[in-house]
Amino acid sequence: MHKRYAAVAITRNGIMLAAKLGAELSGTAVYGYAKYCGGLEGQSGEIAAFDGPVRDLLPQLFRSYEAIILFFSLGAAVRLTAPLLGDKKTDPAVIVIDERGEHVISMLSGHLGGANRLTLQIAGLLGSHPVITTASDVQGIFAVDLLGQEYGWRPDSFAGMKAVSAALVNGEPVAFVQESGERGWLPPGTVLPEHVRLFTDREELLGSGFSCPAAIIVTDRLLLEPEAAALPGSTVVFRPRSLVLGLGCNRGTAAAELEAVVLHTLAELGLSLHSVRNAATAGIKGDEAGLLALCAKYGWELELYSPEQLNTIALDNPSAAVFRATGAYGVCEPAALLSSGAGELLLRKHKSGNVTIAVARVVHDVPCVKKGESRHG
Repeated sequence: MHKRYAAVAITRNGIMLAAKLGAELSGTAVYGYAKYCGGLEGQSGEIAAFDGPVRDLLPQLFRSYEAIILFFSLGAAVRLTAPLLGDKKTDPAVIVIDERGEHVISMLSGHLGGANRLTLQIAGLLGSHPVITTASDVQGIFAVDLLGQEYGWRPDSFAGMKAVSAALVNGEPVAFVQESGERGWLPPGTVLPEHVRLFTDREELLGSGFSCPAAIIVTDRLLLEPEAAALPGSTVVFRPRSLVLGLGCNRGTAAAELEAVVLHTLAELGLSLHSVRNAATAGIKGDEAGLLALCAKYGWELELYSPEQLNTIALDNPSAAVFRATGAYGVCEPAALLSSGAGELLLRKHKSGNVTIAVARVVHDVPCVKKGESRHG
């Protein structure tokens, strides 16, 4: 099994503590300086010993692991890792632990790399004091760059992320506009700051007169140029996974034709491809090569429904021809509704060549936490 974390120690006490962590934290590989690995009473078999300088070992670990846990001084960790740093979106998390295990320090990639989360987990396992210096974590407010991460939300761009984060932690007015996506996005243990104002759509924000230097937009809709120009100068747009594509096709339809229909349809509707959660169709299409290839390309799950399930949805225009072929009176419309939980479609059945498509928005009923309240995990 591939290990996710690498724990590195260069002193006898550090190696013993790293070995203890390796036994407690699943997915941790332990590396110890060979000179001090001997005589650890059975623990040495779990340790990968190295002879050369730790400086020579770290480049390989940086390429191979999600997090590097260093059991030596913070100053040494800074000097050794500085030449290896590239970008916050790709660098692994780096955590530093003193050899007595008294402090666990989140040093690098606290948010995107998960160092802050892992620091708290390790501190709990070792009975140590976690040290986290990220402003949003210290203030107990949500981190913009991690927003909706557990739900698969992703930003259109990181360009405005720094400015929006700065506005949030410095108490400047921030507009939070959520048109779609999960409503319980506020992370456990955080509060919605008083200077953040919630809006249900962009029209409400633009018509409110609320003056703010920064905004967070959560939507599956594409921003029209006039709308984008009217938003605050620092704006981050997040794409929730909120759309379901109901798809039907003739046997043997190529993935390229299916993809072309999907892209054209979403563009016509003004919806983002990045907000597609999954595709849905009839069970009889579960081996359709074109559908499988399309879903594999975009990382979508293909949900399949039996004729009995599809026929539980009342259709305005049931098809006798589709019933003869599949046992259901419709495929793309009922599949989209069943998968999304929606009561209506954003797009009713549309036929293009060998493909039929319908689009629905996923129902998210969990209410958002109100201002000044916290969400507990």
